[in-house]
Amino acid sequence: MSHTAHIRSHRKPRRSASSLAMRTGVAGGVLSTLAVAGAAGSASAAEPVTQTLELPTLTADLATQAAQSADATQQAAANYQLQAERDAAAAKASKQAKADLAEAKQKAAEAKKKAEETARKEAAARASRGTTRMALTADDTSGSTSASTGTSTGSSTATGSAAAVVSFVKSQLGKAYVSGATGPSAYDCSGLVQTAFKQVGVSLPRVSQDQSTAGTQVSLSDLQPGDILYWGSAGSAYHVAVYVGDGMFVGAQNPSSGVSEHPLSYDEPTGAVRVL
Repeated sequence: MSHTAHIRSHRKPRRSASSLAMRTGVAGGVLSTLAVAGAAGSASAAEPVTQTLELPTLTADLATQAAQSADATQQAAANYQLQAERDAAAAKASKQAKADLAEAKQKAAEAKKKAEETARKEAAARASRGTTRMALTADDTSGSTSASTGTSTGSSTATGSAAAVVSFVKSQLGKAYVSGATGPSAYDCSGLVQTAFKQVGVSLPRVSQDQSTAGTQVSLSDLQPGDILYWGSAGSAYHVAVYVGDGMFVGAQNPSSGVSEHPLSYDEPTGAVRVL
């Protein structure tokens, strides 16, 4: 007996070729199945990642609309700026107008105050002259008028329309002086002159300022009955009367003396105009 007869071989028994082929086929089928499943699973899992979104293409119309929108925005901005400039200009003009109005009011107030002051001075001067004249004796060799009675004893060389004017003013002697009155019971200075000339169809302005330029300027040394005497400068006279001849005049002097007759020396006039 051999020494090795009872020793079992450690070699594995050889498998048959058919068994190996079957196993190989099974393994291949399993692997093939796994590969297909893996590929399917990979494809399913990767699909959301690999999917792409297509953006809309910017067409020519869209570009035109965008350009028009930009132009409209720019035009709106320009309009807002223009409106803001107009508002600023209006505010500036309003402010300037208020300033001009305030300045005009101030100047008007100053002018009014100055005019009132001038009028007060002139009134005071007239009152002073009247007081002085009243204190003097009014005797005259050609005749005089008593201011207290309003009776005239003088004579006149007036004729025609001038005589009618002289006659009218003398007929009003003794009537009251009332500012703004034009007769028949009271007069102011220009009201008496206007009403007297109306008797002969001559229409004179209402106020003394205008009456002092209503006719031809004449010298005080060349007076004729019916001439209009004025005090103050021509165009801005503050008193008027009618020259009745013989160095006398009749006028509505003031509230204290009313319509009265006086010599020229009583209150020397500034000038005279001739209407008739």
